[in-house]
Amino acid sequence: MANKKITGRDLDFAKWYTDVVNAARLSRYSNVKGCIILEPNGYAIWENIQKNLDRMFKETGHKNVAMPMLIPENLMKKEGELIDGFAPEAAWVTMGGSKQLEERMCIRPTSETLFSDYYSDVVSSYRDLPLKYNQWCSVMRWEKETRPFLRSREFWWQEGHTIHETQAEAEKETRDMLGVYETFFRDYLAIPVISGRKTEKEKFAGAEYTLTIEALMYNGVSLQSGTSHYFGQKFSKAYDIKFLNRANEFEYAYQTSWGVSSRMIGALIMVHGDDDGLVLPPKIAPIQVRIIPIKLEPQVLEICKSYFEKLKAAGISVELDDNDQTSAGFKFAESEVLGVPARIEVGMRDLENGQITLSRRDTKEKVQISKDADIVTEIQALLSDIQDNLLARATKRRDEMTYEAKTFEEFADIMNKTPGFIKADWCGDPECEVRIKEIRGTKSRCILEGVKPLTDKCVVCGKTAKNLVLWGIQY
Repeated sequence: MANKKITGRDLDFAKWYTDVVNAARLSRYSNVKGCIILEPNGYAIWENIQKNLDRMFKETGHKNVAMPMLIPENLMKKEGELIDGFAPEAAWVTMGGSKQLEERMCIRPTSETLFSDYYSDVVSSYRDLPLKYNQWCSVMRWEKETRPFLRSREFWWQEGHTIHETQAEAEKETRDMLGVYETFFRDYLAIPVISGRKTEKEKFAGAEYTLTIEALMYNGVSLQSGTSHYFGQKFSKAYDIKFLNRANEFEYAYQTSWGVSSRMIGALIMVHGDDDGLVLPPKIAPIQVRIIPIKLEPQVLEICKSYFEKLKAAGISVELDDNDQTSAGFKFAESEVLGVPARIEVGMRDLENGQITLSRRDTKEKVQISKDADIVTEIQALLSDIQDNLLARATKRRDEMTYEAKTFEEFADIMNKTPGFIKADWCGDPECEVRIKEIRGTKSRCILEGVKPLTDKCVVCGKTAKNLVLWGIQY
């Protein structure tokens, strides 16, 4: 039976999403308009995301740093495309205490300016390169419409900023880091993504080009899930980042940046969640297993504690719910709302029959196993199967909601009736992008690189196609 506090996912997806966020106690709106409070359950997921991604970054030679949150206006203006791109979302500090500031300060919407200013001071020779840095922080963008995790004025993210000796090295970094994101989404979040290159109209302000990973939510709406930008020498020239190269000549350095944010939590909800709440992949779940005694009897508690100690020693995140103020039924429901991947249910009747029950969150299936079975082996196998099943299930739905359109009429019919990803040819003219946007706000998600067009004719104007493009409605 579905949770009564949660609207049916197929009845009203937007309301369902909000209900899950509230029921799972992930976040709350604050009295700071447009900003959310990340509650303990939500922050625990973010911590697991941060922990695993941070390890992956360090394994690829990156180091963490911290930049100021305020950016002087003169620094923002040095690279014109960036300030133009972020001007509508920029928030400014104009007072310091009771005095007007001589120069207003931008609350960072992104940190290319600060990193570039820093690099101009510390880079002088090719021997200083590469510098591969990342920072974990929050940023502020003055969004008009907000929704928890998907769009808020302040949000949490990581932003990598690297600087290199050669174009080839910087471009390799751009693609390598997109590959890290693809791996993380697949192996940890159990979310399949499609990667490609943003069109000129959709690329990051100031970038030579932007690479992206795109995920499809349960309702057929796409989510830009991570981006990696190649800047070339644009910022180096704007901020005078020169180095003495191997030929003993001064040259401008090559830069990249890349980032993912707390909107990944929104993706987890919308890809895997159901009418009972969250469904979390084991590799990212703060609590992987919850042990629930049906009744708090000595024999039941004894074996529950034994399981707890064994699982904990094996490095499995486990919780023993021995709260005597709530019923087993309440504990089951709470476990499901929070998306705990697996439960161990122990009752006297089962113990008398020499067995216990394992319950999995993804399929709601329950199996009985011997109470004397190797609980660590059983749980490890179950968690692995749940992780694999969630990815397979999400991939199947994504593929079922990915279409091909060869004419404008076919494109419009699909997007109006069964939204999802649409693959369609494009001539490269931004005016054709604008025309497609008239269909429910559909935008290009990415150019599918290394793939031939379907018909060689643009789906909008019929002219010769340059690219096969993935299109979709976006959050």
